[in-house]
Amino acid sequence: MKNINEEEMYERAKARVYELKKFYNNLFSYIVVVSFLAGLNYYTNEWRNPWFLWCAAGWGLGIVFHAIKAYQINPVFNKDWEENKIRKYMEEEQQNGQHWE
Repeated sequence: MKNINEEEMYERAKARVYELKKFYNNLFSYIVVVSFLAGLNYYTNEWRNPWFLWCAAGWGLGIVFHAIKAYQINPVFNKDWEENKIRKYMEEEQQNGQHWE
């Protein structure tokens, strides 16, 4: 296992904060736009045909996937999984003398 110096830790933390910031901006935009569309829908037909829900559902699904990425919820393909696979392929290459290209 490699040692992680302070600069690498800072860069990882900075990248994670950036991802969280992008998620919160996306969430804020979602709330503002969907609220506007809901108001427009109510104004035009008093929700007899709630078309704004299609926008809310589609974008909401995107928000869910963005949250999974931002909060690193995915347990299968997380950073440890990536590092383990890289290490495994490097070890196989050393043992077999193969080169991945």
